Amino acid sequence: MASRLLRRQVMTLTDAAAARVRELTEAAGKPVAGLRVGVRNGGCAGMAYTMELAEAVSPLDEIVEDKGVRLLVDPKAVLFLLGAEMDFKVDRLTATFAFSNPNETSACGCGESVAITPVSPEQPDAMA
Repeated sequence: MASRLLRRQVMTLTDAAAARVRELTEAAGKPVAGLRVGVRNGGCAGMAYTMELAEAVSPLDEIVEDKGVRLLVDPKAVLFLLGAEMDFKVDRLTATFAFSNPNETSACGCGESVAITPVSPEQPDAMA
């Protein structure tokens, strides 16, 4: 029987992001399986991060459990989010989730969209 290689989580969360995800899931008023994270085409830089509360886990979701919360990473977004860290930032005028993503190649000036180059599955450290 072949042994499974240990691999790292697709992404991580800061304490602030985990606290905010916990608040959102507890305030949902219905059972929530986790926060689904993904990317979509759009915006002036080409892509935007997406998030929504998910009632169920999709069979192909990549499940990330970190700091007591669960993220469900859309399977189409895994190679775009590999190695990313999600944070939650609050300043005088805004409160938002922010991503520190090593795969981002640029971002628009307004901060609403980014350009992301997916990790190649052939890279030696991509899934290690």
